[in-house]
Amino acid sequence: MNGEQGQGRFKYVLFDVDGTLIDAVSNQRRVWASWAERYGLDADEVYRVALRTRPMETFAEVAPGHDAHECLAALHALEDEDVRTGVYAAFDGAADLLHALRAGTWALVTSNYEHRVRGRFQRTGLPLPEVVVDAAAVEEGKPSPVPYLQAAALLGAAPAECLVIEDAPSGVRSGLAAGMTVWGVNTAIAVDGVHRHFAELREAVPHILAALPDPQRTLRPQAS
Repeated sequence: MNGEQGQGRFKYVLFDVDGTLIDAVSNQRRVWASWAERYGLDADEVYRVALRTRPMETFAEVAPGHDAHECLAALHALEDEDVRTGVYAAFDGAADLLHALRAGTWALVTSNYEHRVRGRFQRTGLPLPEVVVDAAAVEEGKPSPVPYLQAAALLGAAPAECLVIEDAPSGVRSGLAAGMTVWGVNTAIAVDGVHRHFAELREAVPHILAALPDPQRTLRPQAS
């Protein structure tokens, strides 16, 4: 793991969403369990594969006899229903952190789709940035560097000016391949390659704010 980054070193912050800002693990597990049940598959095995592969790759491995596009349509329907009816929570510190950032200095980079991100943010009270790079915006998803490079380009940022906040190995590899500094959050053990590691997002919040150029930025007062 690399050393500390200096005060005010970065101009932009690029955030992953699921697992980084929003706790969606139980939702993802439930969606995949419902999908597995529909195809008569073992839910635990399907979820194990889904954690390390993209959906089309998951279908090829766990349901090779089924039409992949039909599988994807079924998964999308379950995910959309979960956005409408599932219970979501933002990680502690997420709201204060995002509200403290100036417009135009941050973006979301997600393997999900923007309409689901918007639904989840609306339900958890998180503010949305001007730039959201989702699965439909790029031909190559994480761990390719393309999603993070596209977000930087839309912000008018050089990769070296960007701090990436991630929780998953594929996202960490994506940020590193883009030539950016990557901090890991919400994992008990540091993901390989991260420059700094925080077991919980709330522990990272003051360090993220301190790494940005505006020292007057402060957190909102906690509700009493």
